[in-house]
Amino acid sequence: MLDNKHVKKSYARWAPVYDLVFALVLRPGRKAAAAAGERPGGRVLDVGVGTGLELPMFDRRTKLVGIDLSEPMLRRAQRRVGAKALRNVEGLAAMDATRLAFPDGHFDAVVAPYVLTVVPEPEASLNELARVVKPGGEIILVNHVGAGTGPMAWLESWLSTCSAELGWRPEFPWSILGDWIDANPHVRLLERRRLAPFGLFTLARIERLPT
Repeated sequence: MLDNKHVKKSYARWAPVYDLVFALVLRPGRKAAAAAGERPGGRVLDVGVGTGLELPMFDRRTKLVGIDLSEPMLRRAQRRVGAKALRNVEGLAAMDATRLAFPDGHFDAVVAPYVLTVVPEPEASLNELARVVKPGGEIILVNHVGAGTGPMAWLESWLSTCSAELGWRPEFPWSILGDWIDANPHVRLLERRRLAPFGLFTLARIERLPT
């Protein structure tokens, strides 16, 4: 069972080696999220910014704010911002995705790559992402979606017994996201597509409908 305490502890352990272990395999999803989420002249919230791997992938005219639960990961992101002179990054902050300290409709888009399988309450996080994005703006998600059946589903089920140590939830059915969209008349699904490598990850673009 995931909770914020376990997530913080897990990512404190991952922080020193996160880029080495995950940068390459997660790069296609990060690039896809940045391409879909960038808003030249606008402001974008990067939820679960981690070590900041996707920050250099955005158009430099897009103003970025990054948040993460893990302070060790954020320190690495801050070093990346400085090393790459990312002057479009307006700030990085430790924050819980279920309690965002931003006003309603503050961002032109929100990107959250590889986040929903990490947060203990995905629906509560989705509610917050929808709250802080402007009407007409988008929420861009990239996540592994559970296989449901077959050998991969068996592996996901086995890995789920270690989810607290891993810091993420290997079994993540699309229904969590699909049911949330269906239950919220102020959003609609714009796009759902599988990404490299091997279709392991899914990109979803969700529009916050104009009022």
